[in-house]
Amino acid sequence: MPEPFTTPLALAGINHHIADIATLEAFRFPDETAFLHEARERFRGALLLQTCNRVEVLVQGDGRSLEGFLQEQGRGGFTVFEGEAVSRHLLELAAGIDSLVVGEDQILGQLKRALAAAEEAGTASSVIGLCINKAVHVGVRVRRQTQINRGAVSIGSAAVTLAEKLLGTLRDRHILVVGSGEMGLLVAQALAAKDLTAIYVANRTYERAVVLADKIGGRAVSFKDLYRYIALSDVVISCTAAPHPVIRTEEIREVMEERLWPLDQHPRHLILIDIAQPRDVEDGVRAIEGVHLFTIDDLRSINDAAMGSRRSEADRAREIIDEEVDHFTRLLRRTAADETLALLYTWAESVRARERDRALARLGEKNGRTAEVIDDLTRALTKKLLSDATAAIRASAEYGDIATAEALMRAITRGEPCSQNDE
Repeated sequence: MPEPFTTPLALAGINHHIADIATLEAFRFPDETAFLHEARERFRGALLLQTCNRVEVLVQGDGRSLEGFLQEQGRGGFTVFEGEAVSRHLLELAAGIDSLVVGEDQILGQLKRALAAAEEAGTASSVIGLCINKAVHVGVRVRRQTQINRGAVSIGSAAVTLAEKLLGTLRDRHILVVGSGEMGLLVAQALAAKDLTAIYVANRTYERAVVLADKIGGRAVSFKDLYRYIALSDVVISCTAAPHPVIRTEEIREVMEERLWPLDQHPRHLILIDIAQPRDVEDGVRAIEGVHLFTIDDLRSINDAAMGSRRSEADRAREIIDEEVDHFTRLLRRTAADETLALLYTWAESVRARERDRALARLGEKNGRTAEVIDDLTRALTKKLLSDATAAIRASAEYGDIATAEALMRAITRGEPCSQNDE
């Protein structure tokens, strides 16, 4: 019995549309490799995408199975997509119109890294690879044919915009960037365009802080001096990949005592912008006088402003996505058809080998050359006889005529009629 000419796909997870940062943090999977290994036991393919704004799982399987799997993992409150909705969601995601900051480019790299992790874990089936590569391709096309990524288009640049909004201006300010990864680079690049008095860069690996600081004309500082430089700064933007907070409440309390001059009644204000996931800053700092903590949730206002200026570009992106969804669906059907056609060729090869052996037995010859010629002949005949039939089956499946594709398969492998009259 041939496999169905369909590829079941399901995607589930949460994102900034339905969850705040605390919910996202609780939903995350700290050990991505272990998660993928468990998923490998349940699904033909699986991919885990975890960013600042979303945790989503894509599987080659059905939605009910994925829902049950995530519930077994202790997760709830997620949304499940199946079928064409998965394709559309992936394309909107890669295009940047589903992002917290509309049009941001970082999602393309994040999708590629998620696929690389799935490949390393052995969960990147051909279908999963097709989905991600197609999504990235469409994301690039959208950015090439629209201006959706014009302006502040990353969480990092949005954090800088927020800091500027809070202070009125960044001119002559002291800014500390904690973390020198991709997000730290985006923050630093956005800050470099401002007329700052000083940009400090702190990272656990000092050499990496030096590299980033050199790129933007800042100053690298040792991580052991972190709180000293927090005390000197007007704004701290933290974006490390640490699994636990690196800016703690008690240390910040001491920092604020340093920021209180003898004749002042209140300490100088300190703005902490935490764009890490998991969070870098302990929530307890909110209770300290003079400290103002902002997280990814607070960047939604930046996105709302950006969306106003990019609405027409997002509409154009959706037009492109509408075009691409149909093509995406045909690609998935073709992939499913090719998997099913592999069974047809396996069946044909068994018939060919059996009849070849019978012919050689009837000839009663032990001549190796004769066996070679007959083997080549039967192989060529099988390929030619199946060529037109497989093309018809593949085309039928690709354009959604599954009944015809299945009827053709049964007619070839079982001798069943392609159609039956009721009369």
